Amino acid sequence: MAFLAEAGVSVHLCEDGDVQAIEGLSIRQGAVLIDPEKAIWPGDLLHEAGHVAVTAPERRADLNEVPRVLAEEMMAIAWSYAAARQCGVPLRELFHSEGYKGRSEFAAQCYAMGGYVGADLLAAEGMTEIDLGRALRLGHPTYPNMLRWLR
Repeated sequence: MAFLAEAGVSVHLCEDGDVQAIEGLSIRQGAVLIDPEKAIWPGDLLHEAGHVAVTAPERRADLNEVPRVLAEEMMAIAWSYAAARQCGVPLRELFHSEGYKGRSEFAAQCYAMGGYVGADLLAAEGMTEIDLGRALRLGHPTYPNMLRWLR
């Protein structure tokens, strides 16, 4: 939670009647809402926070529902991996067996082998660096380190 606050992603408790996209979690007005009555996976929290973080700044405050845009989904996954590394959340808690609509094992294998799907999209937005030569010239770290956490 402290990391998300530092990263600029607001987290609040759900109120009665809030519709939850994932059990225990939803996004309203650009913030992640947590239902305190539900057990949630840390990876799910980071993934939903990733959706908020990668949303264009002019749309973020009005974000109530995650649009089905493949590029933003890939960015949220890459963001959540970088966040998990920053927070010490293990890969198997990020890509847990009950998540990612049955494709968590594939995602875990890709990231474990350095196949950072979506990191190139984060780099295109200036959020991270994936080109080692450029990173060395600029003195920047490379992904999964982030230059900034919000798009």
